[in-house]
Amino acid sequence: MTERNIRVEPIDRRAVEDQEVEIVERKGIGHPDSICDGIAEAVCGALAREYIDRVGKVLHFNTDETQLVAGNAAPAFGGGEVQEPIYLLIVGRATKRYEGTRIPAETIALEAAREYLEANIPQLDVGTDVVIDVKLGEGSGDLQEVFGEEGTTVPMANDTSFGVGHAPLTETEQIVLEAEHSLNGPYAEANPELGPDVKIMGKREGDRIDITVAAAMIDEHIADLDEYDEAVTAVHDHVEELAREYTDREVSVHVNTADDYEEGSIYLTTTGTSAEQGDDGSVGRGNRANGLITPNRSMSMEATSGKNPVNHIGKIYNLLSTDIAEAVVEEVDGIRDMRIRLLSQIGRPIDEPHVADVRVVTVDGVDLADVEAEITEIVDRELADVTSVTERVIEGELTTF
Repeated sequence: MTERNIRVEPIDRRAVEDQEVEIVERKGIGHPDSICDGIAEAVCGALAREYIDRVGKVLHFNTDETQLVAGNAAPAFGGGEVQEPIYLLIVGRATKRYEGTRIPAETIALEAAREYLEANIPQLDVGTDVVIDVKLGEGSGDLQEVFGEEGTTVPMANDTSFGVGHAPLTETEQIVLEAEHSLNGPYAEANPELGPDVKIMGKREGDRIDITVAAAMIDEHIADLDEYDEAVTAVHDHVEELAREYTDREVSVHVNTADDYEEGSIYLTTTGTSAEQGDDGSVGRGNRANGLITPNRSMSMEATSGKNPVNHIGKIYNLLSTDIAEAVVEEVDGIRDMRIRLLSQIGRPIDEPHVADVRVVTVDGVDLADVEAEITEIVDRELADVTSVTERVIEGELTTF
C-alpha cells in the first residue's frame, strides 16, 4: 500500500456531460492574455535551458507576471497601421549570479520574447508595433533556500498551493479546444486573412451546442466588406464541419456576432490581435493548464505559465494533475468523469502531496470499489514520476495554456 496520502471518493456532482448547461471557453494564442502566457512560458524555458548550459542545473526564477498594455491602430481594407505600440512588461525574479558565474537573465528574456512573437504573432513588428521591457529582480532568500536544497532527488514544494485536473474532455470541451487549434494551425496557414486572436466560447444546453467565435481578421489580406464577409463565412463553415467530428448533437456556430455591416463596425485588425487597440492582457487571466476555461469544473486560479518548472507547485501540480486524470481514464475502464486535486505543503517533497484528492463518476454497472485500487496505483505511479514534468516543460513538450 502506498505511503502517499491518496484519497478516492465519489464526486459530489453529476458528470459534466450529463449536466443540463455547460460552458467552455478558450482564448487563442493571439488573445492579449494568451500572448502574456506564451511570452512568460517562452522566457521560462529559455532561462531554464540557459541555466543548465551555464551551471548545470536550473536556478531559482519565475516570470509569471508579464503584463500587456494595448496599443492603438487604424485598420483599413488593404492594410492599415499601428499608431501607438503595444507595451509588454516582463516582470519576475531570476538568479543573475551563481558561484562566480553571471547570467544575463534580462537579455535572455528579451530574446525569448522576441522570438516567440515573431513565430506566433508575425504581423507584429517587434520594436515598432510592440515594445518589450524586462524587470527581473532577485528572488526571496527563503524561497531560494527551499528551491536549492542540496542532496535531494525530489525538489521541495515552493508554496502551499494546489493544482486541479480532469478527464475525459466533454464533447463541448473537445470542440472548443480543437477548433482553436485548427483555426490557428492548418486553417490559418491556408487562410492568411485570419489573425491568431481567436476566442471560442462553447455553450451546451441539453443536446444543443452553440459555438461563438471571435476571429480577428487581418486588413492587409481583405480588400473590402465582401471579402471580409467571405472570410467570416469560411471560418463559420470550418468550425461547423470540425464540430461534427466530435458530436452527434445539434451544433450552431456564430462568428463575430458584434459586427454591424451597415455601421461599418467589423472585427478588422492590422496585426491580427485585439491587443493593438484597447485590449490589455496579463498572465493567468486566460486558459488553465489544460488549455481551457471550464466553469463547470473545479479550477485553480494559479498562473501556470512562467513559473519555475522545478518546484513551483502552481505549475507542476496543474500539469501533473491533468496528466494523472488522463492516465486514469485511459487505463481504467468504467470512468465517466474524474477530477483530481493535488495539494502541496511548502518545504515538503513534491512527490508527496499533502493530499491527492481523487473524485470519480463511474459508468452504470461499475462500482467505485471495483476500480479504487487501480486508480490509486496509477496516481501513486504518476506522483513518483513527478520530476518528468520538469523535463518535459524545459524541452517544450508540455503546453501551459
